[in-house]
Amino acid sequence: MASRVVVRTNLWQSMTAADRENLYESVGKSLPVGRVGEAHEIAQAYLFLMQEGFSTGQTVVVDGGTVLV
Repeated sequence: MASRVVVRTNLWQSMTAADRENLYESVGKSLPVGRVGEAHEIAQAYLFLMQEGFSTGQTVVVDGGTVLV
């Protein structure tokens, strides 16, 4: 099962600024962390796996707690 998470990126630029902020706010309220993700948080997970020499074939979930809800 794939988690659906909203991350604050340029992918949402086709929306108006007000609609985009409403999306971020409404999705953020539904997450245990209380906010949407940031691109650097996803990048940190990738960097960890790239630098970690002992992990293989792992799936790391970076979703603000979506799988807990």
